[in-house]
Amino acid sequence: MAATSGGPSFGIVQPATDVLQLKDTPPAQAAEWIQHGYRLIAEGRAAVLLLAGGQGTRLGSSLPKGCYDIGLPSHKSLFQLQAERLLRLQRLAAAATGTATSAVKPLHWYIMTSTFTHADTLAHFEAHNFFGLAREQVTFFQQGFLPCFTEDGKLILETQGSLAKAPDGNGGVYLSLARSGILDAMAAAGIECLDCYCVDNSLARLGDPRFIGYCHGVANADVGARVVAKAYPEEKVGVFALRRAAPDSTTGPDTASPGALTVLEYSELDPDLAASTDPSTGHLYFNWSNICMHYFSVNWLRNVATQLLAGGSTPYHVARKRIPSVIGPVPGIKLELFIFDTFPLAGDKTALVQVDRREDFAPVKNAPGSAIDSPNTARSALLSLHAGWVRNAGAEVTCDEGVEVSPLVSYAGEGLESIVLGKTYNNLFVLELQQPSP
Repeated sequence: MAATSGGPSFGIVQPATDVLQLKDTPPAQAAEWIQHGYRLIAEGRAAVLLLAGGQGTRLGSSLPKGCYDIGLPSHKSLFQLQAERLLRLQRLAAAATGTATSAVKPLHWYIMTSTFTHADTLAHFEAHNFFGLAREQVTFFQQGFLPCFTEDGKLILETQGSLAKAPDGNGGVYLSLARSGILDAMAAAGIECLDCYCVDNSLARLGDPRFIGYCHGVANADVGARVVAKAYPEEKVGVFALRRAAPDSTTGPDTASPGALTVLEYSELDPDLAASTDPSTGHLYFNWSNICMHYFSVNWLRNVATQLLAGGSTPYHVARKRIPSVIGPVPGIKLELFIFDTFPLAGDKTALVQVDRREDFAPVKNAPGSAIDSPNTARSALLSLHAGWVRNAGAEVTCDEGVEVSPLVSYAGEGLESIVLGKTYNNLFVLELQQPSP
């Protein structure tokens, strides 16, 4: 990856600039990546990893986030939307590779839960008969825990006989995959790469063949990430950057090295620097947001897990929270690992790919009614996107709210012409398989 030159002084951290922008990619080239991605899926060489350890507390729900209904006309949960996208993707992979549907290997879905979400997640899948997926293609595993501390470093008792603990963050996924035996099972099954995402992204195109096809077949990456441009300088998102080693007292900083891929949290970036604009592009210097949509090679995951199990470590991040204790909630510290903490270990085998926020990213993080990243904004984003699909396929949509297209009907807007051509949608409508037109 290359770093920018000139402009503000960034010290040992430089903006990441080597970003593939899909809008500038010739369609024929993108089609080759998509076809390679479909081959990986059809041959069982790709799988999907879901980070689903979070609860829906901010949303006013005691259930896991994945069980949440964002208010779509279908009232499908986030888990159901994602399961149906996976089913559609399998069918597309079969068609693209000329493989009989029965001969396509099931696209495996690995779902990381936590102690707080595990039982309810399994119950949700059981209650809905795994949303049409084969049960053997879905593997659940739990992330680890770390003890909680007081501000002066003392352990906190949750009960008289047990310590207060909290999930170890999405960065705990590496050790959890290794300790559960899943990484070895992946390698034995011939799985070469994973597409990874977070459960609260209502637009997540899990297993995106264009993305995995590029990372695997062209970039030969160990770590990849889909990124979006920052919406505004103060947006509370992490940004991708390149970090060189700290200056040595004898040799000084290694200015020749472009640095290792890392993510700067918004709290780490000086506000003036966050707002600085590159005059050559008109964009922010630190422009590329981390939306936790990643690619990993399985060999790299195994190497990282081996290092971590052998005692290699990444720094813990501190979150100050009120911790339930034997004497009631007390101020304390939770420690967590972030999934991007290990990215420097990938060296130069990384790839950043810009995607369209309107197509790939609508998170559900804040309470209903919030102006940003809420169920309301996610619902609006999905209905607007799907209305665009339907219009592009030759229908007229006059309903302001939009149209909901079932993932079983279309993964990314494909295949709608024969269904909607010439029709008019006056009311909010759910386009499902075998459902009569309005």
